Amino acid sequence: MKGVDHHSNVSDVLDSRIVLASSNPGKIREIQSILSHESIVPQSEFDIDDADETGLTFIENAIIKARHASRHSGLRAIADDSGIEVDALGGAPGVFSARYAGVGATDQQNLQRLLDELEGVAEPQRTARFRCVIAYLRHASDPAPIIAEGVWEGVILSCARGANGFGYDPIFFLPGSCCTSAELSAEQKNRISHRAKALKAFNALLYQ
Repeated sequence: MKGVDHHSNVSDVLDSRIVLASSNPGKIREIQSILSHESIVPQSEFDIDDADETGLTFIENAIIKARHASRHSGLRAIADDSGIEVDALGGAPGVFSARYAGVGATDQQNLQRLLDELEGVAEPQRTARFRCVIAYLRHASDPAPIIAEGVWEGVILSCARGANGFGYDPIFFLPGSCCTSAELSAEQKNRISHRAKALKAFNALLYQ
């Protein structure tokens, strides 16, 4: 691949697939759709369990997940770590977005805890953003991962709207679109979301 030939390795030559370090069905669908020109294979096809997300930042967690998937599959790996940052909560839930209501919490439980935390906060103070960091490793010991980031600005509503998407999408309102993320079609979301922006930046870095 142009721009990364000096990092090539045996797995690049023998197997063109990229293992995706995720078990989240919604996230898998989004990434496979946006990177449709690549052969993306979810880690579940290799019976790889989720890595322990022990990092303190999105970048650290993305790299941890990608190394874990690459080590156990022998393939190049891509991982994202993403979450929602609410200004009124000092940036929380942040890296704890997927487990805001506790380990093993459902999307609905996490969403409800966020609404509970924001009870009584006026709309002008409910600004928030989805942040996504992509990490790409050419092999498990790659010392220089490709890192890309995307941010999507919005406001947290007081009640859920829409049936599409996953996670916090039903309460993430987009002022410019006058709807929540969960009211967008998959095609619309894949053009403007934080993950779409991060993957677009990743593509530019990968093929520069």
